[in-house]
Amino acid sequence: MMKMGTEFWAAHVAASQLESIPASEYARRHDLAVKSLYYWRRKLKQSGAADSLQPAGKFVALRIAPGISRPISCTLALPSGLHLDMSALPPPEWFAALVRAVPELR
Repeated sequence: MMKMGTEFWAAHVAASQLESIPASEYARRHDLAVKSLYYWRRKLKQSGAADSLQPAGKFVALRIAPGISRPISCTLALPSGLHLDMSALPPPEWFAALVRAVPELR
């Protein structure tokens, strides 16, 4: 059985805040106990860790450095810390297959 500690729950709390659905629906979709999701949301907020989880929005600010020419590439950073460097952005079907194959990504 996988240990579900702070890192696991912090990722789910952050993801649940990004979605525009009730916490109960998010918990059901990810096979989580909604009481646990509420508990960790409260615990992370009290510890101050929730401040770093609050997304500024659904967009990410990018800084483009002038004069640097690199081949187009894509890096996928997984919650485990693993980074996948790809030469191009894969199709959505590839991401769906990855999520099905690696349940920890849900």
